[in-house]
Amino acid sequence: MNTNTPSRSRNRGRRQLIALAALFFVPLAVAFWLYYGESPLAPEGGTNKGDLIDPARPLPRVSLPIHAEGETAPDFLTGQWSMLYIGRGTCDERCRKALYLTRQTRIALNKDFDRVQRIFLVSADCCDDLFLSSEHPDLLLVLLEGSESQRLLEAFPTYDGIDVTGAGRIYLVDPLGNLLMSYSEAAPDKALLKDLKKLLRLSHIG
Repeated sequence: MNTNTPSRSRNRGRRQLIALAALFFVPLAVAFWLYYGESPLAPEGGTNKGDLIDPARPLPRVSLPIHAEGETAPDFLTGQWSMLYIGRGTCDERCRKALYLTRQTRIALNKDFDRVQRIFLVSADCCDDLFLSSEHPDLLLVLLEGSESQRLLEAFPTYDGIDVTGAGRIYLVDPLGNLLMSYSEAAPDKALLKDLKKLLRLSHIG
């Protein structure tokens, strides 16, 4: 009986090692499937779906003015998932459509509603207060002013040579402050909700 003890110990140690390896590799495998497998987030090209930002881009910690009340905390883009829109505060037709989409997407998340925030990064002409306060009272209005805002904008990709402030895109940021996805006007409305639901389901942060 005693001669088998080292063998049993080795087997137990091997099982523990495999279990520890699984703790690391299983989430990694899920992440690879999410981004590169047959998932809604897999990059397939074209402009008819959300565009994966690969690799994800960490956004800088910045304090920016909030419309009519103080400044953001440096970590305002962390702790929750964030849907961002960047554009002029007069809010043209594309702006209104994008803000409506983010509002309805957040409502459709049901119990996960509080895990997501909506932010309008206002590049100029702030703001159509009557429209924004009546239609989007939960929207955080952040003014892109000064060198800090420029540092933030430089982290965003450009598409077809169009400046980020005029691209009319919706951006998705994870709770660690990483820029993950962007959605053009041509993206299907349900793409944002579908991607966000999957990310919330797989994520244990935010």
